[in-house]
Amino acid sequence: MKITNLLGITALALAIGAPTGLVAQEAENKDETYIYATYFYCNTGTEDKADELVKKNMVPIYDAAVADGTIKAWGWMSHRMGGKWRRILYRTAGSIDGLLSAEETISKRMDEAMGGADDGFDNYCSAHDDYLWQAVAGGDGSAKRGKVGISVYHVCSMADEDRIDELFKKVSQPLLEKAAKEGKLSSWGWNSHVVGGQYRRLETMTGPDYSTLMKARAEIIAGIYADGNNADAIELDKLCTSHTDYLWDIVHEKAGS
Repeated sequence: MKITNLLGITALALAIGAPTGLVAQEAENKDETYIYATYFYCNTGTEDKADELVKKNMVPIYDAAVADGTIKAWGWMSHRMGGKWRRILYRTAGSIDGLLSAEETISKRMDEAMGGADDGFDNYCSAHDDYLWQAVAGGDGSAKRGKVGISVYHVCSMADEDRIDELFKKVSQPLLEKAAKEGKLSSWGWNSHVVGGQYRRLETMTGPDYSTLMKARAEIIAGIYADGNNADAIELDKLCTSHTDYLWDIVHEKAGS
């Protein structure tokens, strides 16, 4: 399979009947941001070959797409710890239509650049899951994320998602903002599910290294439960009943100005 065919544009477009919620570095503002994330299952013995193909074939095309405004940002991330996903390709735009249109444009550019050839990417990463997220809240407005990140994928009640976002902003957001202001986090984000699998909310944090990042996360968690009887935190735990954590090396990212 050609790497350009991994985008799943048609299937995703059919799945979206009407708009419904990573750019962790953007502050909450009037501009909407949607994130199309492709989570790859790769052969752990040869996945470095996939990284080489991304660097060779995708980086020039996607970087140019950010520079000319086709997309807001994009990135390629490598698994350090967590579940079965081994790589993430994410790209962002200001609307669902804009994101899907951008994917068609980028796919065409990549086909042209490669002359329609199959570069063998799926020999190393042969399956993937697609998610479409909408950014709900961001961090301190920094345009640059850290070198490493943690993603927390939450399984939550679909009937209570507005309340979940309200509780997150009361319980976690002040502590995340404080950590970012103090330089303990490079960025953070809270994103809501639009299309994809079981996970309904995605929380992200990035930092300069894993030691700094994990210490900041531990301080935030301790702050949430400091009084031992945080009713909002308890309610949030009841509405989001389970989660999966991943640690990611941020291999390449580019964001517009």
